[in-house]
Amino acid sequence: MTPTTSRRLRVALVEDQPLFRSMLERTLAELPDLELVAALGTVAEARAVLTPGVADVVVLDIDLPDGNGIALGVTLRRAQPDLGVLLLSAHDAMNLLLDLPRDVAHGWCYLSKNSGTSEKALVHAVRAAAAGETVLDPALLQRVSPRAGSAVSRLTHRQYEVLQLLAQGLSNSGIADRLEITEKSVQNHVYAVYATLGIDAEPARNPRVSAALRLLEETGPSL
Repeated sequence: MTPTTSRRLRVALVEDQPLFRSMLERTLAELPDLELVAALGTVAEARAVLTPGVADVVVLDIDLPDGNGIALGVTLRRAQPDLGVLLLSAHDAMNLLLDLPRDVAHGWCYLSKNSGTSEKALVHAVRAAAAGETVLDPALLQRVSPRAGSAVSRLTHRQYEVLQLLAQGLSNSGIADRLEITEKSVQNHVYAVYATLGIDAEPARNPRVSAALRLLEETGPSL
């Protein structure tokens, strides 16, 4: 769901660690275009409070005292198909995104609590989730490399750089700025990535989401 100019983006937070939850509350509450509508600590509280239409995005800790944040996200998404989901975890559990049911796999983002994620990255991921996009943790992406024989391994060095930045949620103009190349060059690289990975550039599913998930699927820890 893309936020409109008529109202602020409504964000709900489900995090059981009081200190970390209060830090997230302060960060989100200070932004004029965001509205923190709930700050909860358990799956049970979330199911009771987060009925369809209460929030546009939910920020979920994966490990909650009475259940799993991913399962909670699936339940909430099926009740509200346009709900964005940002997962947070103290462990590197990014690969869990690959196990999401296909009917709810769009609009999920993942950040690690331990990777030095900035407030800017957090807010960017919240907004991306609301728009149905996928953002993966930048620091964790730097620790992986393509698996031998995979389609990702056939990308050129520049195409792989573009794919990694795309998976971090950067726009074509943002990628161009980061790599100091033209936006037209980025567009050409993006289409080359889609062609190599066999991704349709105009399907019902967002091709940038599909590309990010393929990167996740076809990479592993760097040696």
